[in-house]
Amino acid sequence: MRHTLRIVALLVLVALGGGAYWYFVKQGGTINTLLAGKVPSPGGASAGGPAAGGPPGGTPPMPVEASPVKTGTVSRQVTAVGSLLSSESVVIRPEVAGKVSEIAFLEGQAVKKGAVLIRLDDSIARATLAQAQASIAFSRAELARADELYRQRTGPARNREQALAKLQSDEAAVQLAKAQLEKLTLTAPFDGVLGLRKVSVGDVVAAGKDIVNLEAIEILKLDFRVPELYLPTVRTGQTLKVAVDSFGGRTFDGTVYAIDPLVDVNGRAVVIRARVPNSDGALRPGLFARVALTLDQTPNAVLVPEQAVSAFGNRQFVFKVVEGKAVQTTVTLGERRNAEVEITAGLQPGDVVVTAGQLKIRDGAPVVVVNNKPAGS
Repeated sequence: MRHTLRIVALLVLVALGGGAYWYFVKQGGTINTLLAGKVPSPGGASAGGPAAGGPPGGTPPMPVEASPVKTGTVSRQVTAVGSLLSSESVVIRPEVAGKVSEIAFLEGQAVKKGAVLIRLDDSIARATLAQAQASIAFSRAELARADELYRQRTGPARNREQALAKLQSDEAAVQLAKAQLEKLTLTAPFDGVLGLRKVSVGDVVAAGKDIVNLEAIEILKLDFRVPELYLPTVRTGQTLKVAVDSFGGRTFDGTVYAIDPLVDVNGRAVVIRARVPNSDGALRPGLFARVALTLDQTPNAVLVPEQAVSAFGNRQFVFKVVEGKAVQTTVTLGERRNAEVEITAGLQPGDVVVTAGQLKIRDGAPVVVVNNKPAGS
């Protein structure tokens, strides 16, 4: 007896499930019409007929939100971190030892190429030069006399050759004295900004002692690394955006001009160097930089809101609105940016896609676009 009751209950449940499937799926019925006692007829109208409130054509269209696809330029980027460097950097050091007699610059001052920075005591060098110049005057006179005697055949050729050799030796001594004198004056090798000096007037400095650093910062270098995976796509001439913590919200433009041919074996990374204009002097060498390198750009790319895309397994699809019906369309995704996703295949400019209400519709279902409007519109 109990077994029979179980079979009857199971049959009742199957019948109720089949009826619910027929009512809600096949006939488009709703909870409201069921509570009102309006059962859709096989023709699509409810038992109460059109006058009872049901649409004469069948399933009512589902309200959804939709918007037309956008077109715009999409950039494929890779992010990295790097360091800013001076385009030219040098520490001014004397080649010879000496006592500082004059400091001809101010710390932090911008200087031009060739500007005098430091003078060392040159009294001994000037005396040596004067001595060499006096000796060369005597050598010229000796050579003139030996040459005159040689032409008159009263003096040997050997005396003339000795006088000529002495003159050439004295000329070399003058050039040496001038070179030693020049090394006591330190000048700027290029245009730049001076740093903080490390000596004072009267200091006796050894050869190679640090005096002051000179930095060319009108254009800065930027060194950064990207994974070796991007080696086929990086090239000179690509543009990038640079952000530093010191200037939050501000970005600086740069251009790649060199790629190291040697891949770093420690991190398996490609070392890239870029130029960053710094005409206002805001950036400084040594700053930590965040880099966004643009690998390529796609003009007139098709863009849709991210919420318009649904996933089923490995496939991505959207619902297009075509003549009042939802058309399920498989799409291929590209880059994402600002809550939008690029569609590389499946949509064309001018298409309208459903952005809200996808769970209530299926392929071919009638829909009506009822986008939310601002209050008071």
